Amino acid sequence: MAAKKKTTPSRTKAVLKELRTFGLAYPGTHFKSPWPGHMDLAVNDKTFVYLSIEGEPLRISCKLPRSSAVALMLPFCTPAPYGLGRSGWVSAAFAAGDAIPTEMLKAWIDESYRAQAPKKLVAQLAAGAPRPAKRR
Repeated sequence: MAAKKKTTPSRTKAVLKELRTFGLAYPGTHFKSPWPGHMDLAVNDKTFVYLSIEGEPLRISCKLPRSSAVALMLPFCTPAPYGLGRSGWVSAAFAAGDAIPTEMLKAWIDESYRAQAPKKLVAQLAAGAPRPAKRR
């Protein structure tokens, strides 16, 4: 298993870019910025990942219908605010110096996409594939 890299401003920027690129590779995804301080990912205008913006500490919220209970055991996770936590949304926040579990966050993005996307778009993904289909 690869070592987790410590959080620095440049590392946070790189991770945000990596997570956005990963999420945007899913069918039908696009950016959605409903309010300042967010550059979120949506499918059919339905948000599936809330992400912080560059220059801020890394924050991410995903809908985790299968793994929210396990995710909430992690020290950097809390139920998402505004009542979203009751629906399985989990928020993770990383301070300077924290290790970022990038591969785990990608798995969360995958789970959240599959929970929020229309069935016809989810069907386009390879059955059980942990990675999104590549865009052409």
